[in-house]
Amino acid sequence: MADKGKKSKPQAKEHPLTSWLKTKFRGKGEGPGPVDTQFLTDLSGIKTIGRYEIVSQIGQGSMGLVYLGRDPYIKRNVGIKISRPAADVGEEKAEKYRERFFIEAQSAGRLMHPNIVSIYDAGMHKDFCYMAMEYIDGPTLKTFCKNNQLLPMSNVVEIMFITCKALDHAHKMGVIHRDIKPLNIMLKKSGHIKITDFGIAQIKSEQIASKGIVGSPSYMSPEQIRQKPVENRTDIFSLGCVLYELLTGQMAFPGMDYLSIMYKVIKEEPIPMEKIRPELPEILVKITKKALAKDPDQRYQTCEDFAYDLRVALRGLRETTKSTKAEDVFDYVNSVSFFENFTKDQVKEVLKSSSVFKVPRGEEMVAEGEIKDSFFILLSGKAVVQKNNKNIAVISRGECFGEMAYLSGQVRAATVLAETDCILMEISATLLDRSSETVQLLFLKSFAKNLIQRLSKSNVKE
Repeated sequence: MADKGKKSKPQAKEHPLTSWLKTKFRGKGEGPGPVDTQFLTDLSGIKTIGRYEIVSQIGQGSMGLVYLGRDPYIKRNVGIKISRPAADVGEEKAEKYRERFFIEAQSAGRLMHPNIVSIYDAGMHKDFCYMAMEYIDGPTLKTFCKNNQLLPMSNVVEIMFITCKALDHAHKMGVIHRDIKPLNIMLKKSGHIKITDFGIAQIKSEQIASKGIVGSPSYMSPEQIRQKPVENRTDIFSLGCVLYELLTGQMAFPGMDYLSIMYKVIKEEPIPMEKIRPELPEILVKITKKALAKDPDQRYQTCEDFAYDLRVALRGLRETTKSTKAEDVFDYVNSVSFFENFTKDQVKEVLKSSSVFKVPRGEEMVAEGEIKDSFFILLSGKAVVQKNNKNIAVISRGECFGEMAYLSGQVRAATVLAETDCILMEISATLLDRSSETVQLLFLKSFAKNLIQRLSKSNVKE
C-alpha cells in the first residue's frame, strides 16, 4: 500500500523541441506505431495469409510483425512482413500508410540482384498489408558491431565491397534506399550478404512525398536531416557510418536523443578511428573518412567508386598479386556506361592503349589551346568545362571529353576542371588507331551518343 505522506514525483515534462523532432521523424499526426493490443489480438492464431502457411513469429517492431512462413506450392520458407494503419487514423491517412508500405515491394521488387532481398509477393489480408520475401537465415551486421564480436578487417572490407556493388545496382535502377544501417544488412549462414528493408526507399521515377524526416538518425546524411533533396550519395554516407561501426565497434554518431545525434551528424566529426583502434590501416581510415564527408561533393560520387577503393584496401590486406590489380581496374572500367556495348575482350583491348588515374578536386584535366594526342573518359566524379573562364557544361561519370580535338586534329577548344575528386581514363589516340576496326567503330558510336546527350542537356537549359 502506498504511503499517503509521500508525494509522487511529477513526471518530467518533455521539451517542446524534443516533441517537435519526434513529430518530424514520425510524420505529422501519425502518432505511435500501429502495433497495439488490438493488432496482436487480431493476428493471434493466424494460420495462413494469402497462399502462405504461418510457421512462427520471428520478429516484432512498432510498425508490424514478421513471420516465418511456408509457400506450399514452391515448398520454400519465406519471411512475411505484416502491418496495417493505426486504428485511430482516418481513411485518407490509412491509404497513404498502405501506399508507403508497398513502396518496399515496388523498390526491392524491381531489383534483381543476388545481394538484395527478393520480394516474392505482396497483397492485402482483410485490413492487413503483407509482403512475402526471401527468408534470411542469419544475423544482421549489428551483431558484429560490438567490441567483443568484431569481424576480421578483411571480412569487413569484403562485406562492404559487396554491399556497395549491390547498392550501385539499386542506384542505377533509380532506387535510393535512405535507411542503410547495420540492422538492414544481413549475413546468411552461407556467408551471402543481403540488403533488406526498402520501406522508405525513394524511386526516382515515381517519387512519393514523405512527411517529416525519414531514416535512422545515427545513419542519416546531413542533407537528409536538413530535408534537402537526396541523391545516391546519401546512401554512401550511411555506408560510411556502417563501415566505421564495423571497424571500431562504436557508432560514428551516437547520442541519447534526436537533437544531439542530429547536431553531431551536421556539425561534428566522429572520433578518429585510429584512436579507437590504432592497428587500423591508414587506407581504411581514409576511405571511411571520405564516405563520411559532410559535403556530398567531397564524398565518393558513386557506390562503384567506393567499391573500387575498398577493393584496393582488400588487396593490401590479403597481399594479392598484380594480376588481381589488373582485374580490379577491368571490373571498374567495364561498369561504366560508355563501354556498355563493348565485350569484355574489347574493354581489355582498350585498356592496353590507356591509363587510369585519380585527379584531385580543382585540378586542371585539359587546358584550352593545348595540343595532345589523347582523349578522356570520366570513370567517376564530376568535371566542368570552361571557356574564357566561364562554366559552359558539366561532365558526369561515363561521359567522354577531348574527343573533338582527336577527331578534328585541332587544339583543345576548352578547359576541363575536376569539380570533385575524379578517376580518369586517358586513351592514346595513336594506340587506338592500331586497335581493331570493330573497337574503333564502337568508339565512334559512343562519341555520337555522348554528343547527343550534350545537345539534349543544352536544349533543356535553354
